[in-house]
Amino acid sequence: MKLILNIVLFILLSRFCFAQQFEYNYSIGKFKDATSFYINSTGILFVTDDITDEIYQLDTLGNLMESIGGYGWDESAFDDPVDVFADPLKVLVADKNNNRVQRFDKNLNFIFQIYTRDNENESERFGYPVSAVTSNLGDVFILDSENKRILKFDPFGKFIQAIGGYDYGSFTLTNPEKLAISMENNIFVVDDGYVFVYDNYGTGLDRFKVDEEINGIRIIFNWLTLNSKEKIFFTDLRSKEKIINEAILTGKYDDFTIVSSLIFNGKLYILTQYSILIFTPI
Repeated sequence: MKLILNIVLFILLSRFCFAQQFEYNYSIGKFKDATSFYINSTGILFVTDDITDEIYQLDTLGNLMESIGGYGWDESAFDDPVDVFADPLKVLVADKNNNRVQRFDKNLNFIFQIYTRDNENESERFGYPVSAVTSNLGDVFILDSENKRILKFDPFGKFIQAIGGYDYGSFTLTNPEKLAISMENNIFVVDDGYVFVYDNYGTGLDRFKVDEEINGIRIIFNWLTLNSKEKIFFTDLRSKEKIINEAILTGKYDDFTIVSSLIFNGKLYILTQYSILIFTPI
């Protein structure tokens, strides 16, 4: 696995990238300040908005199915929802300024929250979470921006371990921003110009310097996307060649800054501050 990951990101590091053109097709959604998005395997989109402190559930045509939130600290309220993750059964939202991760069912009904800021055990406390994902085994990984590490919890919110802390040597995180999880349950973390990779048990697999200022990472099925504010790179983690492609955007659309990006069913979805743009490969 380590060799495969080396090949993938060595190509990105060296800029030996193949270009793949995508043509603008249409846009959906209307947001005030979108901060993250995700699409589950059934094609349902979830978007967080920082100004409204809400999360929106959309179908792939852009129809609003449900919304919850508003500023606050009660259940289903938010104070800076910075990241969302979804699978067919549940949704996780990193509720940054409330120092918690809220879990909802697929219809955005509140289930429970993970909040450890007041715990006596220092190893399981986290503050200002900026990202959260769930593995295929049900474990929850939370990116703790206050203590510069990842915390792993079981499906019921019980603490398991800390990953990437000061005792991790060359795999110590310094400024973690976003994380993603692969079908093999490997954790990819964007951290201050690097991508760190850990397995499901917290073992460091590899880390790579990235030339671009990456601020977004997503893995949908086996499609990995990395994006800066201006560029998008992607690869199919199943391919033998493990070639990183740069997405070249064509068509008529207004200028925008990339917030996040993902590939689903062959289409490239780009989240901007105000909407989601959908591109198809040429």
